[in-house]
Amino acid sequence: MYQGFIIKWYHVFTNAFFLIRRGIYTILANEAKNLSGSVMDFGCGNKPYEALFVHVDKYIGLDIEESGNSGLKKADVYYDGKNIPFSDNYFDNIFCSEVFEHVFNLEEIIPEMNRVLKPGGKMLITCPFTWPEHEVPYDYARYTSYGIKHLLEKNGFTVERQYKSGHMFEVIMQQFIFYIFCLIPKQKLVYYILHQLLILPGIVFTLIINKLLFGKLIRKELYHNNVIIVTKNN
Repeated sequence: MYQGFIIKWYHVFTNAFFLIRRGIYTILANEAKNLSGSVMDFGCGNKPYEALFVHVDKYIGLDIEESGNSGLKKADVYYDGKNIPFSDNYFDNIFCSEVFEHVFNLEEIIPEMNRVLKPGGKMLITCPFTWPEHEVPYDYARYTSYGIKHLLEKNGFTVERQYKSGHMFEVIMQQFIFYIFCLIPKQKLVYYILHQLLILPGIVFTLIINKLLFGKLIRKELYHNNVIIVTKNN
C-alpha cells in the first residue's frame, strides 16, 4: 500500500492520493532543480522531496519535536517553534512543503524565515487549499492564493511565480476517492484488491476528464494546493 509523495505513473495502482500528490510533485520537480547552494527544509518531516534538489550543496531539515507526525521525522535540527537556530543570512534557499497550515504562529515564523535567508534568496513553498483536517490537533489554517501572497509580501518577499495545483473537478473526485479510502480496510492485500475495484476507476476517469477539459472548462476557484516561489527583498 503505497501512499508516498514521489509519484510515478504506476502509483495509480496503489496510491489513493495520486491526483493531489501528482499535481504538487509535477510542479516541485520542475522548480526544485532551479535551487542551488544551501537549502533549509522547514518542517521537513521525513524529507520526502529531498531527492528533487539535485543541485544543492547542503540540505538541512528543520522541524519541531511535537507535531502530528512526530514518529516519521528525519530532522537534522529541531527548533522551539519560535526561533530558528541559525544566524542571519545563513541559507541560500528555503523549502517548505505542506507546513504552513500546521504553524499556529505563522506571523512570527515568516519573519524568522526571512532572517535566516540570504538577500535575494528564494523560498519554495506549498500549502493546501482543499484538504481534510490532518495531523490533528496540529492543523490550524488554510490559505487562499491571495492570502498566502499577501502574507509573504508584507514580510519582505517578492512573488516570482505562483501556481494552483488541481482544479474544481479534480478536487471533487479526489475528495470522493479519499472518502472511499477512509472506508476500506488497510490490510495490504485487501486494500490492494479494493483499490483496483473502487479507487483506480475514479482516478483513471478523472485523468481522462482532465485531458478532455484542459483549457476549456477547467475552473480554478477550487484547487488542491498553493505552490509559490518568492525572493527575499534586499
